[in-house]
Amino acid sequence: MAKQLVILDRDGVINQDSAEFIKSPDEWIPIKGSLEAIARLTQAGYEVVLITNQSGIGRGLLSADQLNQIHGKMLEQLRQLGGQIQTILFCPHLPDDGCTCRKPLAGMYGELGAHMGGNFAGVYSVGDSLRDLQAAQTAGATPVLVKTGNGRKTKKLIEDQLDLKLDSVLVFDNLASFVDALLQHEL
Repeated sequence: MAKQLVILDRDGVINQDSAEFIKSPDEWIPIKGSLEAIARLTQAGYEVVLITNQSGIGRGLLSADQLNQIHGKMLEQLRQLGGQIQTILFCPHLPDDGCTCRKPLAGMYGELGAHMGGNFAGVYSVGDSLRDLQAAQTAGATPVLVKTGNGRKTKKLIEDQLDLKLDSVLVFDNLASFVDALLQHEL
């Protein structure tokens, strides 16, 4: 891939997560510093891509149009800070639907790779759940765990179950601390 790329999960990484799902723009609340972190990535020449499971659509809790409105709010707030997300890929399916796109499967990564023409060697993929890390690793990206959202619980799960075989997962307090390390060439 020609440009430097960073892949992000949405809920729990960029915005506050909810067990009740994020169903409207009003429920979408950014995590402190996350939008500014994405803006810094953009300004440093990175392309930022969002890969997110959104089973709320499959559950009938929101429509694709409502999801687009949520993303519109996020993108507008990012634009105001000088940031952007190049591409948004989402899986609307339920866990038992048998699709190939829902993380922990790497179908959305395959779609992105086909679209961008490359592999994910040297690409960081940031998530807060085990399924995010597994999909990144399967796709050949470097999995990064943030402790926001489900991140603390995921970190404990990895520590308690050494058989998970997640090699070299990088762990950061939040998206902003990951971006600090990346831009300061500490990774």
